[in-house]
Amino acid sequence: MNAPVAIAVDRVEKTFSRSGAVTALAGVSLDIAPGEFFSILGPSGCGKSTLLRCIAGLETPSAGEIRVGGRTVHGPPEHLGIVFQRDALLEWRTILDNLMLPIDFRRRRRSDVLPRALDLLKLFGLAGFEQRYPAELSGGMRQRASICRALIDDPVLLLMDEPFGALDALTRDQLNVDLQAMWRTDPKTIVFVTHSIVEAVFLSDRIAVFTPRPGRIADIITIDLPRPRRLAVRGDPRFTDYVGRIREMFEGMGLLREDA
Repeated sequence: MNAPVAIAVDRVEKTFSRSGAVTALAGVSLDIAPGEFFSILGPSGCGKSTLLRCIAGLETPSAGEIRVGGRTVHGPPEHLGIVFQRDALLEWRTILDNLMLPIDFRRRRRSDVLPRALDLLKLFGLAGFEQRYPAELSGGMRQRASICRALIDDPVLLLMDEPFGALDALTRDQLNVDLQAMWRTDPKTIVFVTHSIVEAVFLSDRIAVFTPRPGRIADIITIDLPRPRRLAVRGDPRFTDYVGRIREMFEGMGLLREDA
């Protein structure tokens, strides 16, 4: 029997032609299993975010097909949560009110999801900040709130587009740990876009390594490291082997050079 598939990307291409044709994706195919933590790793401009937006139904492929839960994507799938590079919190709403935004849009009763909202805030270290405004929070805390908002409606699929790219190293490390803890407590299918090799290896079950534009899959690497993973795993020889292997791939693409 075939293994179940949450997301199927079948020979997807994407070309933008507003001011001269630019091919972002070329012949991308992959399957993602339910509950898998799947990362898309590659250099800037390789089409990582474009593929994520196609999966989210925010962009339409120029060719090929994407299926989520067996259905062809023609718009945002049901039970979807998205976290972007910027938190996009509404400055005039408290943190709790920001979390409740998807609930308000769906005209659901806040009281039905308030316990979940408080649990999420506690899980991501924001307990006690419910009535604060975004301007009163650090960048890392704002991004934690953004993740909580994406999770408030208990999505089956969570798409994350370089959510920690603008954060300092220590905050980014902590959010990697927090995200892993959330995913282990409340398993979801996660597609995580990043340009950090170390981050991808730490978080992922599998990693799709992309070539420079037009984005193609150079390889899909399975990360065979036990969970839960602590930050100290980065010193494990197996971890450094994965990082070295991916770095060598990018060197072969001419993206990393150590000569002067």
